[in-house]
Amino acid sequence: MRQWMKYPEIFRMKINMSAGKHFRFISRTVLVKNNDIDTALLLLHRIMREDKITEKIRSRMNGYEPPFMKRNRLSFERCKRLYNEEMERKVKLVLKKNRPNPWLR
Repeated sequence: MRQWMKYPEIFRMKINMSAGKHFRFISRTVLVKNNDIDTALLLLHRIMREDKITEKIRSRMNGYEPPFMKRNRLSFERCKRLYNEEMERKVKLVLKKNRPNPWLR
C-alpha cells in the first residue's frame, strides 16, 4: 500500500502546500480513484486536447513540413488566435453588467 493511501490527510496537505508554486503541474495531474482507469484516461485525453498536446505530437509524427506549408499553417494559427481574442473581448463586453445603456433617451 502506498504512503498516501495510508495517510490521505498528509497527501492533501502536500498538495495544498505546493499548489501555489506548482499549479500547472497539479492542474495537469490525473488521479485515479477506486481503480477507475477509464474515467481517468478520458480526463487525461480532455486535458491533452485542451492544451493541444495531441496536435503537437501529430505534427511531429508527420516528419518534414515544406516551408510554404509551415508559413501557411503559422499564418492560419496567427489569424485564428487574433480572431479568438477579439471574439472573447467582444463577448466580455456584451456580458458586462455595469455598462451604460447606449439607447438612453
